[in-house]
Amino acid sequence: MKVLWAPWRIEYIRSPKHDGCIFCDFPRENRDRERLILYRGKYSFVIMNNYPYNPGHVMVAPYRHVANWEELTEEELLEIMKLTQLMIRAIKKVMSPHGFNLGVNLGRVAGAGIDDHVHLHIVPRWNGDTNFMPVIADTKVIPESLEEAYDELKRAIDEITGEGAAKAP
Repeated sequence: MKVLWAPWRIEYIRSPKHDGCIFCDFPRENRDRERLILYRGKYSFVIMNNYPYNPGHVMVAPYRHVANWEELTEEELLEIMKLTQLMIRAIKKVMSPHGFNLGVNLGRVAGAGIDDHVHLHIVPRWNGDTNFMPVIADTKVIPESLEEAYDELKRAIDEITGEGAAKAP
């Protein structure tokens, strides 16, 4: 059995939590860069994980507050999958990962940190990305700031979609 060892996530576990639902509240604020919202679709959006497992870790979530995957509409499901495809392209363009983990944690027992609003995780992976640092030093090396990764991914999304400066943040 393989174990995902992520001791650096303790910062997230111990940190004060947003009072409300980040997947509902953040898109309403119109502060996309600050809230790490990379892309807005009609039914769903892409947001970077503030406590990533790896650089480029993003999530795709519907705007609608829904806890159960089976309650998503066809339009929401299709757009979530299309945005997942867009993000895989953008992450490949910017970060050249060797693979990806895609995952949905349904319910607290399944590992959902936010279990009342479904979201899909996209985690880029590289050969050797689990190295001695987390095991020996209890430290995960994230070689790029969230802001730098945001800017690079945003540029790649704009190039892929052809939206560029024409799309307001």
